[in-house]
Amino acid sequence: MTKKSFIKKLRNAIEAFAPNMQTPSGDWAVKGFIDVRRMIYTISTDTKVISKIVELYLFPRIMAFASENGLEIFLTKEQNYYPDMTFKDKQGNLFAVDIKSSYRREDDTINGMTLGAFTGYFRNRESVKNITFPYSSYKAHIVLGIIYSTVDGVDEVRVHPLDDLDSIQSVLKDFQFFVQEKWRIAIDRPGSGNTKNIGSVSKISQLVNGTGPFAKLGEKVFDDYWMNYLTTDMAKSVELQSPYYKNLREYRKFRGLDK
Repeated sequence: MTKKSFIKKLRNAIEAFAPNMQTPSGDWAVKGFIDVRRMIYTISTDTKVISKIVELYLFPRIMAFASENGLEIFLTKEQNYYPDMTFKDKQGNLFAVDIKSSYRREDDTINGMTLGAFTGYFRNRESVKNITFPYSSYKAHIVLGIIYSTVDGVDEVRVHPLDDLDSIQSVLKDFQFFVQEKWRIAIDRPGSGNTKNIGSVSKISQLVNGTGPFAKLGEKVFDDYWMNYLTTDMAKSVELQSPYYKNLREYRKFRGLDK
């Protein structure tokens, strides 16, 4: 299976499933979790909680997608491993898929998203540390993105009897999905603070269309940029006064691309 074909099939599968995520009015179909006493506990808007529940909700559709296309699926071994899922086709091609989610802001941007480490397995591409298969063995590195809006005023600590199911207010609404290769939506700076993770574009239109700053430059430039990117602390550890570059403009000058 080609990279283009895999991405198209995955995108079609997710788009077909998307209506199941919400009610006709756009509210999240998940209202809470239920115990043996048939009581429903509303869900917190904590991003880690939301992300995990969304992943679990998607999982049956992901498994069906793999079965329908003759793909073998390998799930991440541990929480800090990359990627969330690995798909292997009948020809042995590997496709990495990471699920990322974030909430929508009023200006049609998202709160933030990181796209994996730019150290470790990303640089040592034959390593199997914290990664299911060596980075270089993947045909494509893909992000399955989920964007949603939060609902204000929801009582997150209330408990409801099962009979109240239809009247429970969802904590999320207006889901939107995208499937893009990682390098197409990456930016030229880390995602947050001092973490060594690649950041993503924040504009929803760029996420959906895959038009980040590396989109026109190509994946090879993306790889070279992030494999040689240094934080200030990383530069000091190798006795450099400062990093080689801090953004794409400085990188182009460093590599002589403007000439």
